[in-house]
Amino acid sequence: MPTTATPLQIGPHTVQPPVVLAPMAGITNAPFRTLCRHFAGGESEDGASGGKGLFVSEMITTRALVERNEKTMQLIRFDETERPRSIQLYGVDPATVGKAVRMIAEEDLADHIDLNFGCPVPKVTRKGGGSALPYKRNLLRAILREAVSGAGDLPVTMKMRKGIDDDHITYLDAGRIAVEEGVASIALHGRTAAQHYGGTADWDAIARLKEHVPEIPVLGNGDIWSAEDALRMVRETGCDGVVVGRGCLGRPWLFADLVAAFEGRDDFRTPQLREVADVMVRHATLLGEWIGDESKGVVDFRKHVAWYLKGFAVGSEMRKRLAITSSLQELRAGLDELDLDQPWPAGADGPRGRTSGNNRVVLPDGWLKDPYDCAGVGEDAELDTSGG
Repeated sequence: MPTTATPLQIGPHTVQPPVVLAPMAGITNAPFRTLCRHFAGGESEDGASGGKGLFVSEMITTRALVERNEKTMQLIRFDETERPRSIQLYGVDPATVGKAVRMIAEEDLADHIDLNFGCPVPKVTRKGGGSALPYKRNLLRAILREAVSGAGDLPVTMKMRKGIDDDHITYLDAGRIAVEEGVASIALHGRTAAQHYGGTADWDAIARLKEHVPEIPVLGNGDIWSAEDALRMVRETGCDGVVVGRGCLGRPWLFADLVAAFEGRDDFRTPQLREVADVMVRHATLLGEWIGDESKGVVDFRKHVAWYLKGFAVGSEMRKRLAITSSLQELRAGLDELDLDQPWPAGADGPRGRTSGNNRVVLPDGWLKDPYDCAGVGEDAELDTSGG
């Protein structure tokens, strides 16, 4: 186990330890980031010290941002303690991406901009966005050029996958284009779009990308379920940092383990169910405060229940009951009926969230005919909503 970790430099921002919360639609909103920052070193339950690492917002659509969509403007609200403020943008049209980036820079809406070229969901890829976009090399270059030029002093990074499928691998070409256009760092999820979240992430691809673009930091993403996994990824691939997504679902205290590991400590957290229940209530409370309605906050929290309770001895009927609660009192009462002295269960450190693989990637008609021609992609391909 290393006693120190080399800090990750993203533009003017030093990220120590080199750990990044992956942007996840419908998940990495301000309340969840608050919890993760707290465990990563916040001095109070509200994350007053900001936490160690980098914590990225959920996906923000450039068209919705430029049009100042009400939901989108809420999603980009940061707590005053969040530094650096990190926004992930999704866009397909270079002009719209450029407008969004300039808006962020000119109105001081964030300190760092990440571009999404990794999302595999059909509503994104069918428009040519997310993990489909790097196949169109000229379009990728045009978007990166607009973003970097419009960002001014703000660093622009990108997150991508290996490619569309095993027959259409794009990450090495995309990495070289990113370097040439002034991108500050690249995060690679070691899966194709067709894999979604199934199978095993290809860490060898992360190592190859690091060798291919030594000029800028490369971050690895995929199958980090524990602090030990993060250290092993850095050791085996030579990457400059790690991006953690599904591994922290229902487990925001993973960031405490990650900080400890990269600082050379082994005081990892194995909370009892009592502590987990307290975090669940805190998470639901923060969501209600953020939304401005307790009931809506608890309803939004429902999707997290199974992740938090994974591995614990909780009956199916109680799990269903907790997953349909609509008030904090109801949630707390249900949790108090459990055996809260249960220790952290063996086997709880493993895959969470979606795991399906071998999916057909939904693409625009004729998308794969020419990797350079991007005719037909424009403002009408932009999504008008942000988040999940």
